Amino acid sequence: MEENHASALESIANVDRDVFAEYNSNSTSTNNDHGWQKVTYQKRQRKNKAAESVNNHNRLVPGAVISGGDNVFRGVEKEAEERGRRRQEAQRAAAAANAGPIGVVPARSKHRSDDEYGDDSDDEAAPQDAKAEEEKKSKPKKPKKPKVTVAEAAAKIDVNDLSAWLIELPNFEEDIQVMKFADFFVTAFKTVSSAQFPWIKMFKESTLAKIADIPISHISEDVYKTSIDWISQRSVRSLSTFVLTSVDSILADLASQRVGGKGAKKGVQQASFKSQSQVAVFTVVAMILRRKPDVLINILPTLRETSKYQGQDNLPVIVWMIVQASQGDLAVGLYAWARNVLPLVCGKSSNPQSRDLVLQLIERILSMPKARTILVNGAVRKGERLVPPSALEILMGVTFPAPSARVKSTERFEAVYPTLKDVALAGSQGSKAMKQVSLQILSFAVKAAGEASTPELSNEAAGIFIWCLTQSAECFRQWDKVYEGNLRASVAVLKKLSDQWKEYAAKISPLDPMRETLKSFRHKNEKALEGEAEFPEQERLVKDADKYCKTLLGKLSRGSGCKKSVVFIILALAVGAAAVVSPNMESLDWNKLTVFFSSENPFL
Repeated sequence: MEENHASALESIANVDRDVFAEYNSNSTSTNNDHGWQKVTYQKRQRKNKAAESVNNHNRLVPGAVISGGDNVFRGVEKEAEERGRRRQEAQRAAAAANAGPIGVVPARSKHRSDDEYGDDSDDEAAPQDAKAEEEKKSKPKKPKKPKVTVAEAAAKIDVNDLSAWLIELPNFEEDIQVMKFADFFVTAFKTVSSAQFPWIKMFKESTLAKIADIPISHISEDVYKTSIDWISQRSVRSLSTFVLTSVDSILADLASQRVGGKGAKKGVQQASFKSQSQVAVFTVVAMILRRKPDVLINILPTLRETSKYQGQDNLPVIVWMIVQASQGDLAVGLYAWARNVLPLVCGKSSNPQSRDLVLQLIERILSMPKARTILVNGAVRKGERLVPPSALEILMGVTFPAPSARVKSTERFEAVYPTLKDVALAGSQGSKAMKQVSLQILSFAVKAAGEASTPELSNEAAGIFIWCLTQSAECFRQWDKVYEGNLRASVAVLKKLSDQWKEYAAKISPLDPMRETLKSFRHKNEKALEGEAEFPEQERLVKDADKYCKTLLGKLSRGSGCKKSVVFIILALAVGAAAVVSPNMESLDWNKLTVFFSSENPFL
């Protein structure tokens, strides 16, 4: 429409100028160089040749008579009026469509032409834009919050404020008291942003030694002492509830940040702590576990048996908790390590990162002052062993793997194995508890002793098998039951007993169960050798076992005779000395002495 409008106006201008130019040429004697010249628009001619033809037809030529002058522009004027009317109707329709609430006039577009809205439309829009820009610039910017570190926030905690806060807590139930206690530290660390406490990054990238005291190291001695004194008066049950709830929130926060803000589950995001709460929760959990390590013992089964606490990503948090408990009680730390952490080295999720973290934890525990003495003397805690038989079995496997299965962590396991083995085998010899433990250990030691592909493991297992024999005569009877099904292991044990008899002879007491077991082995060997062996290897093992049985029975007999001779000499000397001192002493009953020494093993 606008293009047609422009064409019409150009046509009017052309006609007007041509008529005036013709009039000039007829009324003066001057040639065309001094008159009005025709003005044309080349672009207009290219676009609309038909309009140009109309203009040329109506144009006056010199000498022509002007007739009907009033009708020259009438058609053009009508067309212009019609276009104007249609334009006004379109504007009204557009205004009605874009109108907002009553009384609100829509702003004019800056992209409209001056022909449509007038020359001052831009002049009106410019001041409005300038005013809006000025208001935007003059708007005061929000001041940036100062960055507060964990150390700075911790330094501002006043022990008097904490004491006053604790005085009000007895008005609540104990579970609520613990939550209120934590609220105090949430308030204290409210100015610490997540950027100042990137715990997920620290736990992932730092060594255990660097994160062990985070963030508890920033708490002043007075605040720490006041806190743990209050914690010591709370029950293990209420503290366990709080710690478990805190762990849930910590792991939820870990999961939400790992997945990402958009992809995180709604429930997980709602359960996660804010940044300032993270510092407070880690602080309070650390103080609880250090002051009351039994809290960790109480929640270990839940941490071990519930899937949401498992996995490589959650392991650093669990390890950090064990470190806190170890600060208060080394035995609790080893107890938790053996049950909840060590099994990860042989599971499906085992990898170099998890093995490294497992080793860092046990290396830290054993590096504590007097750690070996403390752990060996406290090998049994409230009726439970710090290193149970199942943990010893795992340790043997990772410490003595096949030569082709050795990895970088193998040497580190070899370094900690002797101390852990001593803790696993510590106890009162012959006690009821040790009899039960020795039977449990014997069940897997006999299998490991028969591993031909791992000579080191076989030798170590044979030594532990012999230890079981020294703890209970029942182990000899158990050995007799599994002898034929574990010939290779039995040969390894018999050979070790024969080669190192002087070392083990004093530890096995009484000797009668061993003698009876060896005789039973010989009887079984004779039966096996009478028939045809299924495999040549089996026949060789039976012959080797029988050879070592004969050797050991001979040593048992010689040992018994030597003991009798020594005792007889001692008694003879004693009797002689008594006779010299008291010549009138009644004669001894030599018949009784003869019967005594004729017994097979009078002192054993």
